[in-house]
Amino acid sequence: MKPQGVLLVLSGPSGAGKGTICHRLCEMRPEMAYSVSATTRAPRKGETDGVNYFFVSRQKFQEMITGNDLLEYAEIYGNCYGTPRSYVMDILNQGRDVVLEIDPQGALQVKKTFPDAVFVFIVPPSLDELSKRIYKRGTATEEVIKRRLSAATSELAYASKYDYIIVNDEVEKAANKVGNIIDAERNRAVRTFFIVDEICQNGICEER
Repeated sequence: MKPQGVLLVLSGPSGAGKGTICHRLCEMRPEMAYSVSATTRAPRKGETDGVNYFFVSRQKFQEMITGNDLLEYAEIYGNCYGTPRSYVMDILNQGRDVVLEIDPQGALQVKKTFPDAVFVFIVPPSLDELSKRIYKRGTATEEVIKRRLSAATSELAYASKYDYIIVNDEVEKAANKVGNIIDAERNRAVRTFFIVDEICQNGICEER
């Protein structure tokens, strides 16, 4: 019997480095899958359906909501985004781990529909370091940067609702810590008790 993979839900404020950690994890663990979201927005240049996103119509997205086909979903700036349940479950049932990078609101939705998931919150070493990282990107206006920093303070309050909190002071070290969490979760009794069953079925266990 092959155990189900681990669904890893990763969140954190903008600039905490959760995306970088996700990509490093997938490099370290080629068998791990990065969850692909469904969206109603139009594809951008260079994006591929089924790779970057599953591009669907608003009607189709609504049907997915009605049919309980999404682990979580939200509307952002007029476009809908969500995590297809069947896509994630197909991979997990192959025994492969899946990493899902979403905001805290989406994570709390997943927690209700898939409580067996493992929830990890990535935090920066300090707000000062977070500010430096966001400014270093050089891709946002001063107003947007201030808004992100303000949002980051609010998002940090969600950290207590997660199973683990990892400080991302160095990407490699943080990614290794997340990897260790996955390994530990894979060996929890609730996931591996089938091994004991198999041992007993083979006649190794004796009644006392």
